[in-house]
Amino acid sequence: MTSLVVVSNRLPALGGSRPQAGGLAVALLGALNEHTALWFGWNGRISKETITQARMHSSQGVELASIPLTREDFNEYYLGYANEVLWPVFHFSLGAMDYRRSFAEAYYRVNRLFADALRPLLSGDELIWVHDYHLIPLGRELRDRGIQQRLGFFLHTPFPSYGLVRAVPDHRRLLNDLCAYDLIGFQTTIDMRAFTESVTEAIDVRRVADGQLRFGDHLLRTGVYPVGIDVEANVATADHALEVPRVKHLIEGLGRRNLIIGVDRLDYSKGLPQRFRAYQALLADYPHRHGQTVFMQIASPSRTSIPEYDELRRNLEEMAGHINGEHGDIDWVPIHYMNRTFDRAAVAGLYRTARVGLVTPLRDGMNLVAKEFVAAQDPHDPGVLVLSELAGAARELDDALQVAPYDVDAIAAGIDQALAMPLAERQRRHARMMDIMRHNDLHAWRRRFLNDLAALEVG
Repeated sequence: MTSLVVVSNRLPALGGSRPQAGGLAVALLGALNEHTALWFGWNGRISKETITQARMHSSQGVELASIPLTREDFNEYYLGYANEVLWPVFHFSLGAMDYRRSFAEAYYRVNRLFADALRPLLSGDELIWVHDYHLIPLGRELRDRGIQQRLGFFLHTPFPSYGLVRAVPDHRRLLNDLCAYDLIGFQTTIDMRAFTESVTEAIDVRRVADGQLRFGDHLLRTGVYPVGIDVEANVATADHALEVPRVKHLIEGLGRRNLIIGVDRLDYSKGLPQRFRAYQALLADYPHRHGQTVFMQIASPSRTSIPEYDELRRNLEEMAGHINGEHGDIDWVPIHYMNRTFDRAAVAGLYRTARVGLVTPLRDGMNLVAKEFVAAQDPHDPGVLVLSELAGAARELDDALQVAPYDVDAIAAGIDQALAMPLAERQRRHARMMDIMRHNDLHAWRRRFLNDLAALEVG
């Protein structure tokens, strides 16, 4: 059996019976358990000096190798280049980009550090699967160190159009580095086409066939691998979630009111201000919904050291207070906004209770919340998903009510339509989405990618 090495920016927390990092960790653990395997990444610790020798340990039967980062590298590689340059550009938000040369230098320096620490752990016959925008240069760095193994890369975010890619000062270097991999996986065909356009326009890459690119003597394959969820695990969790005490308390407090739920990381790409304004428009333009709905938005804290995120948090708090002050009543608080993290069982219970799932990112690679909401529904009386047409999940979930995320009136109309949808239509839409999600579940995603990577013939 071929060995597998998974590389990600951050190792998951594997304490307890299930990983705390969510669905991706579950999928990758499944892959690791099927192979002689290693997972390599940053351990979340900050050190006073650069350490190039990986620390080895095991958890849940998985061999883990990790290194710490210095404070400077964390600030400039992770907070800086990864999250203030690549993240906003890849999410079509140039105004949020803050490029500094020191950020770029740290980004490439940490990728060299990863390669130096990983190289001694490789024996020569592994499949190497690198994840996400933090580690784009890692494949090139490994090649420079003599690694000839099959290298796969999966991008969990969208890939921007060439016009946006060009805004990154060192974009040609990034594109060259991506071409060191043997297989690159994308969430949607739109992302794959955008990448193909970028490399053929910016560097000496030729398209030789569908999904095949020639870069010098190197043949690069690309493919679409939409990330899924563990559908049956989510169904099982939701089936028992209504017994969670805080969920039972919420149901009692709702009475006959309909719950509209949003669950996101606190991030400007999630369209939260537009979502709040859409709910405000619902209350103003659809008066029969006044007093009959509660909108609950959970926004888990994220990247609190970056000013844009603190500003977004303050903005949402002010908006929630304003809407509650304008529309609320003695016995009705329209918006419940919480800037905190809830455990998976409680969230599953909220999904199961909700009549509407509101998932309206301005841009998203996939958005697994949309799929988790659908999986959590009672098939006999399911809620309705209102989904941004700019989320990757919209390419699969045709039976969601798809809306333009910048159009607050369209979102409000979508919520009203969802609340009014007859039971038979809700059941049909839910059943069709569940069929798609089961076909493209988490395990199918990683098996398809790894099978395609293993089948490649490379020098």
